Parts: sequence; structure tokens; C-alpha cells
Amino acid sequence: MANASHPHAPSALRRHLPTSVTVLLLLAVWQLWVDLAKPPSTLVASPTQVVSAVTRSWPTLWPAACVTFLEGTIGFLVACALGILLGIGLYCSKTADAAFMPLLAAAQTLPLISIAPLFLIWFGFEPVGKVVIVAVFALFPITVQTMRGLAAVPRFYADVAMTCGAGRAWTLFHVKLRVAARQVFGGMRVSAAYVFATAATAEYLGARKGLGIWLQAAYNSFQTPLIFAATVVIVLMTAILLLAVRLAERLAIGAQDDTLELDQN
Repeated sequence: MANASHPHAPSALRRHLPTSVTVLLLLAVWQLWVDLAKPPSTLVASPTQVVSAVTRSWPTLWPAACVTFLEGTIGFLVACALGILLGIGLYCSKTADAAFMPLLAAAQTLPLISIAPLFLIWFGFEPVGKVVIVAVFALFPITVQTMRGLAAVPRFYADVAMTCGAGRAWTLFHVKLRVAARQVFGGMRVSAAYVFATAATAEYLGARKGLGIWLQAAYNSFQTPLIFAATVVIVLMTAILLLAVRLAERLAIGAQDDTLELDQN
């Protein structure tokens, strides 16, 4: 009872404080090293130089970031929808599992640099090609986690539901899938971690707009602070997407009781 009465704020602070302190220390060491060692500006940029580059280039950086954010987000949403459906299908059919799982695994081993030219030929320089690439590379973790999550659901959940008169389809979607939701969202988080990097890389290999083209221009002009600036933007967009997935998980199935585990420790 005492554990349940503890507020959530201190536990959240204890979870995030070590990460925040570590990041601040790394930034301080990075800034101090650049100030003291004075490496060439084409080699590395300090955090203050990166912030200055973001501020200075914002009129062109923002539109490029919007393009990449849109491509990555749409590709991620497509991957979520298809990944969950594929995961359910592979779980329900051993034949489908044997037929398609090796193909899904093989798709993840393909280097982006080798298939991006094909998508460029098929879709041209339009954003739809980048959306498809993101969806293809984000599909596998969601599919696998959905299938494994359903397989890990204890049998008594389905037995109770069917004893009460529920059909197999209702039990699958309203009972098993809900119990497996933690693992499904885990697969989404894995995919969300690299969708914007995938989109930017695809743009770098062939596009008209986006952070990939922006990075290419910065690289060609040896503007290292601008390269770091684009990298920071990709990291921030990824953090936003991960937070959105976390929020969706909380709204769908509630928050885990992290305070109990922390208090027990």
C-alpha cells in the first residue's frame, strides 16, 4: 500500500535524470575539447556552433525537415498497419509463416544503397518512393513482434473468452491482440528509431527535397556544422515519433506501473 501511494514524479525523475546528466556532461566535454584543441572547422563542430548553424540555416532547414518528417511518418504508419496485419496472418497460418517470413527477413538484409536506385527508377524523385522504402524497412520488427506477442499469450485467455461464447475472430482481435499489445508496441518503437534516418538516406541517394538533399549540399560545400545540424534535427524528429508511440501505447493499454519496480529496488 505504501508503494502505491508514492507519486509518479519522483520515479520519473529518477528514470530520466541519469540520461540528462550524461548528455549534459558529454556536451560539456565536447564543447571544452573543441575550444581547447581547436580542430579544423571542417573536421568537427562544437555544440554552440551546431546551435548557431541550426539558427542560421533554419529558413532552408525547416522545409527540408518537413519533407523528411512527412515521408518518415507516412511510411511508419503504413508499416504499422501492414506489420500488424502480416503478424496476425503469420500467427494464424503456419503455411504463410513458412512462405513469407524468410522473405521478410531477407528484405532486411538488403543494403539501402543497392535498392534505392531501383526505387528511384520505379517512382522517380517523388516522395512516394521514400515512403515505400521506409515502410519496407520498418515492416519487419512490427510483424515479428506482433506474431511473437500473439504466440506468447497464455491459452487460458482464449479459453475463457470462447467459453463465454466469443468466436475465434473476436477472441483474436479483442483478447489475444490486446494481451500482446505490449510486444506490438515494442516492435513499433524499434521501427520508429530509424525511419527518419532511412528516409534521409534514401533522399541522399536520389530526391528533389528533404534532409538528404540538404545534407548532400552541406557535404559538398564542406559545411560540417550544417551536417551536425541536420543530424540533430533527425534525432529530434525520432525522439518526437518515439514519444508519440509511447503516448499511443499509454492511451491504448495504459501505463506500466514502473513505480512499483523502482520502490522494490
